Amino acid sequence: MRLERVGPYLWRIPQDASRGMRVPGLVIADDQLIESIRSDASLEQIANGATLPGIVKAAMAMPDIHQGYGLPVGGVVATDARHGVVSPGAIGFDINCGVRLLGTALRSDAIADRMEALVDALFAAIPTGVGSRGELTLDPKALDRVLERGAAWAVSAGYGDSDDLKHIESGGGLDGAVPDNVSAHARERGRRQLGTLGSGNHFLEVQTVEVVYDGPAARALGLREGQVTVMIHTGSRGLGHQVCTDYLDTTGRALRRYGISVPDRQLACAPVDSDEARAYLGAMRAAANFAFANRQVLTHWTRQVFERSLGFAPRELGIRVVYDVAHNIAKEEEHEVDGTRRRLIVHRKGATRAFPGQPVLVPGDMGRYSYLLIGTENAMRETFGSTCHGAGRRLSRTAAVKAARGRHIADELRRQGVLARATGRDALAEEMPEAYKDVHDVVDVVHRFGISTRVARLKPLAVIKG
Repeated sequence: MRLERVGPYLWRIPQDASRGMRVPGLVIADDQLIESIRSDASLEQIANGATLPGIVKAAMAMPDIHQGYGLPVGGVVATDARHGVVSPGAIGFDINCGVRLLGTALRSDAIADRMEALVDALFAAIPTGVGSRGELTLDPKALDRVLERGAAWAVSAGYGDSDDLKHIESGGGLDGAVPDNVSAHARERGRRQLGTLGSGNHFLEVQTVEVVYDGPAARALGLREGQVTVMIHTGSRGLGHQVCTDYLDTTGRALRRYGISVPDRQLACAPVDSDEARAYLGAMRAAANFAFANRQVLTHWTRQVFERSLGFAPRELGIRVVYDVAHNIAKEEEHEVDGTRRRLIVHRKGATRAFPGQPVLVPGDMGRYSYLLIGTENAMRETFGSTCHGAGRRLSRTAAVKAARGRHIADELRRQGVLARATGRDALAEEMPEAYKDVHDVVDVVHRFGISTRVARLKPLAVIKG
């Protein structure tokens, strides 16, 4: 794949008409990260994304990019909201897989001797693992309300309070959700999964604020060095996965009807004003609301575990939502393109919205650190208000398990000061620190490029995985 350097942290895949590219590709990376990116099919997938009808400006890649389904993880494409297309594969299977950060009134040194009991209690209370089911079973009417209202439903049902909603992207719910567009199979997969963490790279992590880079921004968010925080990373579970599966089939069958040709059927799409696209967007928004509600229920149960395990009253714990961000989502937004304000459908697959002043949560691996950033005006100009979403994998799960053979990852993490609990036999091996790029390198690039700036670094103390 031909790649041109156009700046210290910006590379371009030239528009190639023979490939059907309608715009160029842009990759945000430094010299070290670009070598890692070249090692898989990510760049080819970005070039494929540039063929989508109605795409504007460029198909973009964040520095945590790695090969995915259709569009790479870490990809951003924006299509015209009236004349473009919607592509489920450019959004992803785990719709609104997102990250929530909770702040507390506790100092990490004050609870160090109780951390083992705390992580055991969290692991016992929060369902993890493939196909995990929670204590909630939703009847059809209750599930409809979850899909319509998102986190607001959870608060109304007693899982948290209304102040939580003020600190969630989109208030914890997307307008335009259509529960009837979610298939019976998807609904069945989701009705017992609300309040579950799942598997893979999903986690709940107890952390401490290790370094503050931007004092005023950290204070505005209620964060200080030595403070205990909790990060929750999960999404819409089996319901969202099935929504994507269903509509990949629907849009794939519709390609010929609309005269659309794509180089990879994993990027199957439909015109935004078509029945197929409208149906998908309604279902996608419903799945996104399920994910917001899921993280809200997990927040409530986390508060309860802290109270029981540590013996503090809620006021002493002071557990509050710092922010909750979504990735694997499409949103209709207004952006400037070539000097003109336009309505766009911004597909962010493994990328996070980074509007000016908005907190951005960037998980790393469970052995090193995660970051809190703030979005910038420059992100609006350069990347449709988008930035990275994590460290990005450097080893497949199969390769990670092979590399971990004969090792005891939990013991290695304990020696680093991190307590780990997991359900799956290979869960810790699949997610071991070496399986990921160093998130410091990813964050350094987006900070220097100016699409999000560092506020604080968060060190893991204990983690539960699926």
